[in-house]
Amino acid sequence: MAIRARLHVSSTDAAVLTEVGMFMGSLAVGDLAARSRQGVSRDSATWAARKRELTRSSSARWAGSVTKATDDQWALARRGQAAEMAWLKGQITRIEARLARPLGAKADKRAGLVRGYATRSEWHAKSRRCSALHDRLAALEADWAAGRVRVVRGGKKLVRMRQHLDDVGLSQSEWRERWQAARLFLAADGEAGKRYGNETIRVTDTGQLSIRLPAALAHLANAPHGRYMLDATVAFTYRAGEWRDRIAAARAVAYRIHHDVVRGRWYVTASWKPTPVPVLPLDAALARGVVAVDMNDDHLAAWRLDAHGNPVHEPRRFLYDLSGSAQHRDAQIRHALTRLLHYTRRCGAAAIAVEDLDFTDSASRERHGRNKRFRRLVSRFPTAKLKARLVSMAAEQDIAIVAVDPAYTSRWGAQHWQRPLTSKNRKTTRHDAAAVAIGRRALGYSIRRRAAPPRNDQSDRYGHRTAQAGPETRRREEPRPRIPGPRTRSVPPGCGAKAGDQRAQHRPGYAAEHTSWSQDAFPLSL
Repeated sequence: MAIRARLHVSSTDAAVLTEVGMFMGSLAVGDLAARSRQGVSRDSATWAARKRELTRSSSARWAGSVTKATDDQWALARRGQAAEMAWLKGQITRIEARLARPLGAKADKRAGLVRGYATRSEWHAKSRRCSALHDRLAALEADWAAGRVRVVRGGKKLVRMRQHLDDVGLSQSEWRERWQAARLFLAADGEAGKRYGNETIRVTDTGQLSIRLPAALAHLANAPHGRYMLDATVAFTYRAGEWRDRIAAARAVAYRIHHDVVRGRWYVTASWKPTPVPVLPLDAALARGVVAVDMNDDHLAAWRLDAHGNPVHEPRRFLYDLSGSAQHRDAQIRHALTRLLHYTRRCGAAAIAVEDLDFTDSASRERHGRNKRFRRLVSRFPTAKLKARLVSMAAEQDIAIVAVDPAYTSRWGAQHWQRPLTSKNRKTTRHDAAAVAIGRRALGYSIRRRAAPPRNDQSDRYGHRTAQAGPETRRREEPRPRIPGPRTRSVPPGCGAKAGDQRAQHRPGYAAEHTSWSQDAFPLSL
């Protein structure tokens, strides 16, 4: 949980914050270099040695925050290396499989064969790309074995921007100001049991902000015990009640101060780990129905389903725009999910059903060929970000998230639900029908509907073939099995009668049954 507030600092406050941030940032740079040199041989003894080295110039609490941030950054880089190695291996395997096929060969899914490349020039270009990927993988595996990561404090984006200042419209001094602001270190972890939950960066219940200065900058203190008291006050608006409850109970709250050079503003961010939310049983979550959501590249298609799998009310669409900067895209996703959660609360449902999508391997040309437009569409699809943010935001609203298998939801939804749910006043789209399919799968019902029964004058008066199979029925989503017997069904199945047998038909001179039949005598009482 993280909340943010703006700091209206004075020129003196800004100068002190900048000097403290640059000093601690230089210590963080040195600690990151030391951690990178250690590689995978890191243990508690080496961590204690790094912390003692930092404590001499700052304090034990500042040193603990720096070493923790360094370890987190190194671990994040390692996870990035593992993900890149997995991606490279998948690309190499896919390209080599296509290189082994003849030119122009068709794919055969049953035999597990991929299609070959169309031309000799394309085959040659792909072979060169495969060789380059092998070299990248070998270098990455060497870094992985040595525990070596490639991290830039301040971000690689700013480093690359330094070589293209004319293209981005920045001067060297403006770039230097952004670079220094990105490398500031003004963060402190919280401590349970300490006053207001943090001893290094302290924010009181009245909004008074103070910083415990490092030992080398103790001459800047304007308050007792080597602290600097800022003139600016902090006023949290979002979840301010929860924040006050934590600091009143002396529970841990972490703070981070950063400078936005573009806007010329200072911000403080308070964060803490919320109490774990108890997991709601699936049956209890689905007892009041579910709001099914079909995720698309520009909107969320939602439809409410009751506990019996029937669509109720009207479908809803929550639009978002994924163009522009990363901050704009993130805000668009957050607003769309907020509207979805509010709609779920108004409907009275306690669960949201979504597809468990993963397009990690679907953005490459080896899988979708030369369809560049579709590859770009898949690449911009924010499945991981949508799911992660939806889970965290729904937990705060006491709403359960049910992830279902995405197989054939769009196809079967359009085939079985789009036309029946379309009326003169409502036009059901393919995405709305897919939402219905997702919701039915989450509730345990089959997606595909049975064929409509024949009319009453076609001999099937009592058997209703639109009845759905129960959730416990195996293979309930497969086509209905063919029942043996004559077409007229005048002979029960299993009696040996065949549809092509003349005696099984109602024709003059032939009996409809193979066995003899005689009418019983009427009772005399009638």
